[in-house]
Amino acid sequence: MLQLEPDEFERLVVDELDLLPDDMVDGLDNVVFVVEDRPEDGTLDVLGLYDGVALTERGQYGFGEMPDRIILYRESLLAFCESLDELRDQIHITLVHEIAHFYGIDDDRLHDLGWS
Repeated sequence: MLQLEPDEFERLVVDELDLLPDDMVDGLDNVVFVVEDRPEDGTLDVLGLYDGVALTERGQYGFGEMPDRIILYRESLLAFCESLDELRDQIHITLVHEIAHFYGIDDDRLHDLGWS
């Protein structure tokens, strides 16, 4: 398993977020990005998670709503990758994948587009 301190991992996530196209991130409203070690069930099978209500499914949405969360699982990503370059690529892919869920794009469509 690739080894990386939590603060170094978070720095990679921020760097990859900065590389995403403006039109992808400009529409993100009331969304926070979170790094956690593992999913609640303790498995390493899930690399990331969108925890919220997709734009396409929102009815009344306004002031005072808790932010949606995009979670990246550090230990899962480290276990999945064999090199730092591969980790950067997979963080990028995971961010795009989870942001797409915010916009209402489902897993089947993401698979068709090559982002699964």
